[in-house]
Amino acid sequence: MGEEIRVKAADGGTFAGYLALPARTPAPGLIVLPEIFNSNPHIRSVADGYAADGFVALAPDVYWRQEAGSYLPYTDEGRAKAYALRARMDTDQFVRDLADAIAMLRARPDCNGKVGVMGFCLGGLLAWLAGTRLPVDAAVSYYGVQIDQYLGEADRLGCPLLMHFAENDPHVPPPTVAAIEARLGGLSNVSIHHYPGTEHGFNRHGYPPYNEAAAALARQRTLAHFRSLLS
Repeated sequence: MGEEIRVKAADGGTFAGYLALPARTPAPGLIVLPEIFNSNPHIRSVADGYAADGFVALAPDVYWRQEAGSYLPYTDEGRAKAYALRARMDTDQFVRDLADAIAMLRARPDCNGKVGVMGFCLGGLLAWLAGTRLPVDAAVSYYGVQIDQYLGEADRLGCPLLMHFAENDPHVPPPTVAAIEARLGGLSNVSIHHYPGTEHGFNRHGYPPYNEAAAALARQRTLAHFRSLLS
């Protein structure tokens, strides 16, 4: 189990992050970015899992500027509030906040100085933007939404990127995935994987629409990606 720490933003505010530490340090840093539901117990369990695999994992509060501490459940009420908070979120501002979290994590004595970023859904978009805008060493995007709206930043991708997409995903439908592949598929630092028979959220262990086989394969690929680039 991890603990909640505070991250100082460049404009003077502070925000929460759930920090999970590995058994041995120094170790690679890893930012875990959430679905639209924020860094709720499921996302914190993901951070715990990567800490167990040897990473200093940090899951930040992505809605701290809108309503700090809003970690939402997978219910109709939680989904409605998540969409309302996302509508008020300044994506560009949060990416700047993310830069502060990355710098803090990189400077920690228990971090080896390398930092990767991974994210799911909304977090998958933020992981993409971290790769194009921030100094990160590796990035992974799980079914990232709205990435097609930011493909103009592709030439600025500064780190190896691994992308996972579900087959049946109304939030990232096949034409959107095709547009992403058309722009990024030929880049040597981008790897794209598709998971047949899966839906948006297939990594969400314990909740629909979890797909055990796809989640295990995607995690195996993610671990290999980060271990090769962050160790």
